[in-house]
Amino acid sequence: MKKIVLDAYGVPEDVARCLDAPDIGAPSAGEVVFDVIAFPINPADIGFCRGNYRIRPPLPATPGAECVGRVAAVGDGVTHVKPDDLVINLQRENWAARRRVKAEDAVPIPAGLDLRQAAMLRINPPTALLMLSDLVPLKRGDWVIQNVANSAVGRLVITLAKAKGIRTVNVTRREDVFPELKALGADICLTDGPDLADRVREATGAAEIPLGLDAVSGAATARIAACLRDEGTICTYGSMTGEAPAVSVADVVFRGMTFTGFMLGRFMARRSAEEIRAIYAELGDEMLKGAIHAPVDSVYPIEDIREALIRAQTGGRQGKVLVSPGGEIG
Repeated sequence: MKKIVLDAYGVPEDVARCLDAPDIGAPSAGEVVFDVIAFPINPADIGFCRGNYRIRPPLPATPGAECVGRVAAVGDGVTHVKPDDLVINLQRENWAARRRVKAEDAVPIPAGLDLRQAAMLRINPPTALLMLSDLVPLKRGDWVIQNVANSAVGRLVITLAKAKGIRTVNVTRREDVFPELKALGADICLTDGPDLADRVREATGAAEIPLGLDAVSGAATARIAACLRDEGTICTYGSMTGEAPAVSVADVVFRGMTFTGFMLGRFMARRSAEEIRAIYAELGDEMLKGAIHAPVDSVYPIEDIREALIRAQTGGRQGKVLVSPGGEIG
């Protein structure tokens, strides 16, 4: 069985190697075994390889926050999936050809899904969905502002907000991505900068914006906060700058702003297994309809993990880098 292993933390393409590992065996009662069809290389996976992610397990370690797989066998007592079903895995260590997991961690998804898209279903779509549902009570016609709008999560926020009748202000570093974001349903697109709040007020007609989503952090957090109404909520879910979010005392004390953070695992932990399956069933249906779609840059065999990691860290890509352990997608 092919598997990616780190023997050290460091430069991802130097520390990740593909090896032949022992077969994982048959599932015990309450377990599911599935063959990994594809996994994406996410920024969090790059951070994991470097050793600067929040999770830093003892070595040797296997990366991989998400994947799509096809069920090979189920143990006694497993009824929600059967052989040949497509599943996503709620656990990590997915950079491998085959996985054996607890049954509740294998979540069924629609059979007709595009396998490339299904490989990216586990993290970004529910992140966008839950940030729009769990942070503040939004209704049709409300505004949300976000930076990193051209990211995978940012694009999903645009798409899912549009479906809910929520309007979006989308902040990016470059103007050349505006047409693509508009085609997805973005209402307003602006480049970031020190006068962002003034330009947002002009573009929205001084609309009151209750929610801001921030994945840049540092001074960008304060720029998003300045665009919100008093007692609005700003949520940081990433830090492209590597800096801590800058929120002023005036925003918190005098304007009554709420500052919070989002991590998918924490918000999913509030839900039962049935509720989690329902979320992915909803997102899977949206993916089937084409409402959820993320661009794919390239697909590599698992043996070429070094080249895949180099490509995943190359600027100017037009989508995710995927790895296919079994060659089912190319």
